[in-house]
Amino acid sequence: MQSTLRFIRLFLITSLLIVCLLMLTAALLLRGSLPQYDGEAALPGLASTVFIDRDALGSVTLQGQNQLDLAQALGYVHAQERFFEMDLMRRQAAGELAELFGSGAAPHDRKARLFRMRARATEVLNQLSGEQRQLLDAYRTGVNQGLTALAVRPFPYLLTQNQPVAWRNEDSILVIYAMFFTLNEENIDRELALSRLRATLPASVYQFLTQNAGNWDAPLLDAPITQAQLPPATDINLQVLDKHLFKDGQLDTEQSPGSNSFAVSGALADGAAIVANDMHLTLRVPNLWFRSRLIYPDATTSGQQHDITGISLPGVPSIVTGSNRHIAWSFTNSHGDFSDWVRITIDDRDNTRYLGATGWQPLQIVEETIRIRNAPDEVLTISETGWGPVIAEDHDKTPLALAWTALRPEAVNLNLIQLEQVKTAAQAAKIAQQFGIPVQNFIAGDRDGNISWTLAGRIPARSGNYDGQIPADWTQPDTGWHGWLDPGHYPVLHNPASQRLWSANSRTVSGDQLMLLGNGGFDLGARATQIRDSLLAREQFTVDDLQAIQLDYRALLLTRWHQLLQATLETADDAASWIPVMKTALAGWNEQAAADSVAYRIVRAYRYEVMKTVLNGFAAPVRQHHENFELPRLSQTESILWQLIEHQPQHLLPSPYKTWDELLYRCAQTIAAQLQQDGGIAERNWGMQNAARIKHPLSQKLPGWIAQWLDMPHDPLPGDHNMPRVQSPNFGASQRSVVAPGQEEQGYFDMPGGQSGHPLSPYYGSGHANWVSGKPTAFLPGVAQRQMKLIPSK
Repeated sequence: MQSTLRFIRLFLITSLLIVCLLMLTAALLLRGSLPQYDGEAALPGLASTVFIDRDALGSVTLQGQNQLDLAQALGYVHAQERFFEMDLMRRQAAGELAELFGSGAAPHDRKARLFRMRARATEVLNQLSGEQRQLLDAYRTGVNQGLTALAVRPFPYLLTQNQPVAWRNEDSILVIYAMFFTLNEENIDRELALSRLRATLPASVYQFLTQNAGNWDAPLLDAPITQAQLPPATDINLQVLDKHLFKDGQLDTEQSPGSNSFAVSGALADGAAIVANDMHLTLRVPNLWFRSRLIYPDATTSGQQHDITGISLPGVPSIVTGSNRHIAWSFTNSHGDFSDWVRITIDDRDNTRYLGATGWQPLQIVEETIRIRNAPDEVLTISETGWGPVIAEDHDKTPLALAWTALRPEAVNLNLIQLEQVKTAAQAAKIAQQFGIPVQNFIAGDRDGNISWTLAGRIPARSGNYDGQIPADWTQPDTGWHGWLDPGHYPVLHNPASQRLWSANSRTVSGDQLMLLGNGGFDLGARATQIRDSLLAREQFTVDDLQAIQLDYRALLLTRWHQLLQATLETADDAASWIPVMKTALAGWNEQAAADSVAYRIVRAYRYEVMKTVLNGFAAPVRQHHENFELPRLSQTESILWQLIEHQPQHLLPSPYKTWDELLYRCAQTIAAQLQQDGGIAERNWGMQNAARIKHPLSQKLPGWIAQWLDMPHDPLPGDHNMPRVQSPNFGASQRSVVAPGQEEQGYFDMPGGQSGHPLSPYYGSGHANWVSGKPTAFLPGVAQRQMKLIPSK
């Protein structure tokens, strides 16, 4: 018996020692992949020493003697802090995730590989200027030096049992392509659904659903609009359709990659313009952006230097948004239409030919090999036309080729770097029109008080009488894309009479210019309207005033819905117990998407339920031909809904309901039941639903205790989509900044998710708490707490 006990004791002690040894080994390995924050590193390729300072948040200041040295140093720092995230972005764009993650990532790769972005990245490199190629060479060198300088490979590769692959120049182009996918892909898929909608519904119904303008718009360049009319009963009658077609489908929600940007001129401030920007994206740990400051001498003026502060995108050697002491600049997604589907006619006698604009042309057949970890390779065969790859089918099974700006090598470049040395807002706007990025609204302000807006990025020059929102025949020589729009035809505003500029992903232009840009799924406009009205409500501004607008979570759009729900409950003759509970909760309505508001959560849920019920009625006729059809994103959902609610046309009422009052009541009943299932109406506040879920890319595959260590806290968050403070659990402001060029010391900058990608770094999650609370952090990096030097290798 004693020998058995001794054996058990020995076994437990040995097991404990083994566990401790494993934990110690894991800790040492993890610590071995920490970035270097102090000391020196000798790097071949540097012309002179680069100093790297880090403040309390890990914000990096790079100071050197020339732009190429700083590009190499920035690559070094990016790789040490964020190489895994850089790797994910290049693989996402190239369709190479399965090499890391196995068959689970293969569906993504099959879709992404159709675009052949790695091959296209090589084409982009070949047409870049010599200076830009030199910059990429320096950056690539720095990335690979930073990676190899780590004692242990970055910890995600330890977890996934992979080895990192060295960085190549084309990988930086792939990171830019990843942003094209993030900002444009939604519209590419949206247009396929619009084609089904157009082919099935009468013209009057299609025009009603796809109207471009409404009462919530706040365009910069405005013109009178004509609201689409209700389609007549002679065209459509939803009351006669089979009730089974009105399934409880989901709608494309109002979460869409976007941003807020606005500026006031120096006439309304302290001499210099003030520029505010918060870019809305899916949030993660670490954050997408990297806080960076670059300082180097001005080669044209003795004793002067360039001093640029803002955010860089790991994988690319440039500051994305920021200030250079002379100008500050910002971006929002334009949501114009920069992709078109082309209907392809295949030769009946030879399926390797298609009808082009000049007659029959051979299809280019290309094979792409998808490498899958622990599984056989897959070979994907792709057919390409002169317009783009054939990757989809229209509603009638006609093959479709995709024409997309991202697939044209001239649409991608590093011209954004030129903003480092620009000194006026007007000059910045002119340069922006030639940027090689997804087309964005661009707002700049300068230290002399001027403000400018235009579109940044290359815009296709369309010709021919076709609707860019649905697939079209381009076989006529005068139909399609013919080069790029001349910058002289871009919309632009310099120092408008109002002394104010704003953009928030909604319609910014009107008339012929709107036809020029197209509708790629504009935002409704409630955010833009709220920002515009807040700007017009004051005559003088400080940085704090613009930050207050960014943090505004008043739910002005939902005021009318609150009134509608109250009226619906007041007129209900049902004595159901949930009605008085709902009325009591609604009495707490204060017109804000506050985390502790029960009333906001109820009204918001009611709006969505009515929207889903009403709009899915229009999907029912399409489901007669396409069983699983779901409506695409519609820009003017609010206008559509209120036209129907106010006029209550019987022929546009879904057949499961006899009256519009019944529909509105049943929607209220539905959300009451949902809230009661979740624990009771009065206990369900907005913050319980809108709690942060900002995660590390690997945390979903790890045990909960590790995932909790990697992810950010589940903080209840105020805000929502149709207000300036855009917020959902994992979507929202990827940064917030307000700055006056020349007065950067008074500016502020916040971002979620932190600076470093290493969980043992003191900068992992740094600054996140301030982003949650809305407490401003200084725009400029603080006092240096750590410094290292990169010195030229002898």
